[in-house]
Amino acid sequence: MNEIQIAEEKLLSSIFVVKEQKVMLDSDLAFLYGVETRTLNQAVKRNFDRFPIDFMFQLSEEEWQNLKSHFVTSRWGGRRKLPYVFTEQGIAMLSSVLNSKRAIQINISIMRVFVKMRQFAANYSELLEKIEEIQKQEGEQNQHIANIYRIIEELVKPELENKNPIGFRIEEE
Repeated sequence: MNEIQIAEEKLLSSIFVVKEQKVMLDSDLAFLYGVETRTLNQAVKRNFDRFPIDFMFQLSEEEWQNLKSHFVTSRWGGRRKLPYVFTEQGIAMLSSVLNSKRAIQINISIMRVFVKMRQFAANYSELLEKIEEIQKQEGEQNQHIANIYRIIEELVKPELENKNPIGFRIEEE
């Protein structure tokens, strides 16, 4: 594997869904940018007006515990404060706050991963629609096959015993 694939896999494993949004933890972003988590959060606080609630928010205790419960061992260690998470827009905004070449390159990589995720989701939706369409067609085809089978069955089944053969009439006295 080349370095880009490894980076994409690392990025994918760092993206979580919280409140129905794809987000990344402040500590994961800090690691990727090569800074301490507190340094990242301080830079954000100095530019707080750039980070509305749909760009960044702090996890509740319940959300944090739920997120940690998905892993056998916590890779985040002990934290004194609840973590902040950044949405795709918040991550894009970080490149203006953390103005280093590394931050810019990391942001470009993260944006590419988010784009790939959206493309995958779109392709997945299209695939589901096609499967449903095929199932509907199969349902119609199954109905046609059932009708053909019924007609064949009608043609080959023996005549009812109470019917008289053609040309003969039996009269009972």
